[in-house]
Amino acid sequence: MELTIIDYGSGNLRSAAKAFERAVREAGLSTEIVVTSDPERVLKSDRIVLPGVGAFKACKAGLDGVSGMVDVLKEAVLDKGRPFLGICVGMQLMADRGIEHGTTDGLGWISGEVVKLEPKDKDLKIPHMGWNELDLCSDHVLLKGLKNGQHAYFVHSYQMTVADPSQILATVDYGGPVTSIIGRDNMVGTQFHPEKSQETGLQLLTNFLKWAP
Repeated sequence: MELTIIDYGSGNLRSAAKAFERAVREAGLSTEIVVTSDPERVLKSDRIVLPGVGAFKACKAGLDGVSGMVDVLKEAVLDKGRPFLGICVGMQLMADRGIEHGTTDGLGWISGEVVKLEPKDKDLKIPHMGWNELDLCSDHVLLKGLKNGQHAYFVHSYQMTVADPSQILATVDYGGPVTSIIGRDNMVGTQFHPEKSQETGLQLLTNFLKWAP
């Protein structure tokens, strides 16, 4: 089995790769972890991860800038049903659009948009940075072994709003509920960074490696 982490100039690629390598090793799996910008390699892979760090507009431009990558993602994820994980802005790109630095179209896989994080408590700082407690909203297999109150590590100034509440798998409280895990069909996404979230992140990555949607 092969898992590809997409390199499009916007992500903590080495950290994500190392976290997946640890998950593979500790779970006794035989998955090969590959970081690539080659669309053909992505198309042939068994699982796909899209990381993302920075602004929505810049990340989408970077993804569009890799010739053929968006088309291959649609073929692999939507047509072939390969398991997909978006991380941070990689999750946000699954939305219809983002409004950071102007309106930018996303992939349109999860109905919703990415808007500025505006906590009701004005003393809460933006970006939302650091550890926060997950509030699980689903029994999705990605959450197996996780419990309410487990901590995950966040760094973001924008959040994803989701039209269908059933596609929100977990939230956190930051001056109001903030979407932290989304999913439908063969695709999932996390606003937090599982590669920086210690045992919580390791469990989630292991679940993704074993997931057979």
